[in-house]
Amino acid sequence: MRRTLFDDDHEAFRDSVRRFVTDKVVPVFGEWEAAGVLPREFFADIAALGVTGLGVPEEYGGTGIDDYRYNVVVQEEAARAAVTLGTLRTQVDVILPYFVHLADPAQKARWLPGIAAGTTLTAIALTEPGTGSDLAGVRTRARRDGDRYILDGAKTFITGGLLADLVIVLARTGEDPDDRRGGLTLLVVEGDAPGFARGRTLDKIGLRAQDTVELSFSDVRVPVSNRLGEEGRAFEYLARNLAQERLAIAVGATAQARAAVDLTIGYAHDRRVFGRELAAFQNTKFEIAAVATEVEAAQSLLDRAVAALVAGELSPADAAMVKLFCTEAQGRVTDRCLQVFGGYGYVREYPIARLFADARVTRIYGGTSEVMKSIISKSLGL
Repeated sequence: MRRTLFDDDHEAFRDSVRRFVTDKVVPVFGEWEAAGVLPREFFADIAALGVTGLGVPEEYGGTGIDDYRYNVVVQEEAARAAVTLGTLRTQVDVILPYFVHLADPAQKARWLPGIAAGTTLTAIALTEPGTGSDLAGVRTRARRDGDRYILDGAKTFITGGLLADLVIVLARTGEDPDDRRGGLTLLVVEGDAPGFARGRTLDKIGLRAQDTVELSFSDVRVPVSNRLGEEGRAFEYLARNLAQERLAIAVGATAQARAAVDLTIGYAHDRRVFGRELAAFQNTKFEIAAVATEVEAAQSLLDRAVAALVAGELSPADAAMVKLFCTEAQGRVTDRCLQVFGGYGYVREYPIARLFADARVTRIYGGTSEVMKSIISKSLGL
């Protein structure tokens, strides 16, 4: 179906991103998966297209363009080539808004130029062992000591933590007996800070080119000048950015589901079974028709949500609906597409296997499907 979300500028940007992915990513993607991490040079290379500076004001080296549709293009073009871009989405879609909207002028001058240039890599450390989606239950603590905070605790499932130069850490700085969500603060820890240690890299079933690590903090002295926003208001800040984070996951889920359908159509034409193209069998036609329709439904819902975000009108409940539908659809679509490939679909040599494995986490991170249902039900007065 014809999409009306993008204009000529977005499509020109798409052409540039497509060429970059084709020339710079696809030939070496297998090496990145084997290494379990993208090389630092990749971020500087893609910064030349303005990708890492999306939303960053021009005075700090960014594009000065605050239009999330450009972010959508990047994800769609990576999915089209059946690759992932490591921690790029997390850095640009999830983390960067915290620096842009919460940093004071001095902090922006210190951090944004390097982020926009792709030479300063970032991560955000929220999840802890045993807390999962319950961010109000974090046990990492930071106590004030003059012009510094003393930070102690541990984090897990941290995307991009292996190479990060700056890590936004959610820590408890106070107690509010009437509000579990009170007393939480965001602190920026620099990668070489004494007492900050990177633990093991987690061996995931999917997203093999994206490093995910454990982090620990032992008496890390964080300058008060590294605090993002006001003390005790972190939960408010996190909630403000969750709509875009969840939408970003839905963007990737839908684009990857579409890629799975395209790969399956190509395979069905190439594969011969009992002397005929696999595509000639009615069951193959019906399966592909069903998943293609599901992708179109997800795309329509997603495009409405992206337009709402750009207009500043996307609510947390709407973002939860979009994430829930698009990620659940992705799971169904990639599973049914892999079935068409038969045994070959289970072999990592075929991109459909990677799309299938990568799809599983989208129903977990950024808030599980069950959390999305809880948010939606509350918005319905239930």
